[in-house]
Amino acid sequence: MTSTREKGLIVSFGEMLIDFVPTESGVSLAESPGFLKAPGGAPANVAIAVTRLGGRSAFVGKLGGDEFGHMLAGILRENGVDDTGVSFDKGARTALAFVTLRSDGEREFMFYRNPSADMLLRPDELNLELIRSAKVFHYGSISLITEPCRSAHLKAMEVAKEAGALLSYDPNLREPLWPSPEEARKQIMSIWDKAEIIKVSDVELEFLTENKKIDDESAMSLWHPNLKLLLVTLGEDGCRYYTKKFHGAVQTFNVNAVDTTGAGDSFIGAFLSKIVDDQSVLEDEKKLRKVLRFANACGAITTTKKGAIPALPSDSESLSFIKDNQRRKENTFRVGYVSCLHSSLDSSL
Repeated sequence: MTSTREKGLIVSFGEMLIDFVPTESGVSLAESPGFLKAPGGAPANVAIAVTRLGGRSAFVGKLGGDEFGHMLAGILRENGVDDTGVSFDKGARTALAFVTLRSDGEREFMFYRNPSADMLLRPDELNLELIRSAKVFHYGSISLITEPCRSAHLKAMEVAKEAGALLSYDPNLREPLWPSPEEARKQIMSIWDKAEIIKVSDVELEFLTENKKIDDESAMSLWHPNLKLLLVTLGEDGCRYYTKKFHGAVQTFNVNAVDTTGAGDSFIGAFLSKIVDDQSVLEDEKKLRKVLRFANACGAITTTKKGAIPALPSDSESLSFIKDNQRRKENTFRVGYVSCLHSSLDSSL
């Protein structure tokens, strides 16, 4: 077996913050009787998703020199994430996000970043040695919104790519943070052709293509020559995958969704943890489908609890979930078969 120390390092770049999730679903922020404090931020979620599954990860970003910032750094360490790429800003606060949960578990956001520490990360504060050690370098688009963090983002990407890392991009669209939808599209697409793996949600696909259709033609309009894999997540309908040689869909698992926060991060974290040391998965459809089934399971499990990081599953939890689901399917098939057999016998009498 490969020890954790021998596994490839996944470095995740961007923001980490505190999500405040309503204790009651289906109400507005103003109507909520209380909030549950939950650590979050897509890149940090991905880093922790990887270590929960037994992989190696590091987080690069900036936190406020406040209690929340030091608490978040502690959570990274507690979860086995390398935090040597984290810096602190004494003059800025850690970002906060209030998340409204609709009755279906989907979310709406209200952010407190004015500016927050993550927006102030400078290129000269980057831990370049850590970035150069990455086998996979993963990032989003929120760090592209303002300077100096945008320049730090571009520098980190450049250093990672020069060192041979696989670049993984999840735009993680948060429209309220951008000056306008047009600016969001422009900046998200400004680094599009650099990534070798891109994951978008169905909502992001609609936004980027300005097309309401969620189909193969719409997805392939985002293809670029450097891309090895495009993933489109479809919530309760699973995901679609596109490579240069093949494409298809993988169904997800039926669960009672409580909070979808972090589901996409759990999905991509699980996926990256499985391919970081075996990139042949990207060229083998059978292997790819198996890995995507596992990633779908991790995403589904995450929706069954409130908050992102608290809900991220372990490897054993994910494998047990898949086995239990398969067992239920087999039992349902047997019951259906016996029922049909009895019906056939009764009709023949």
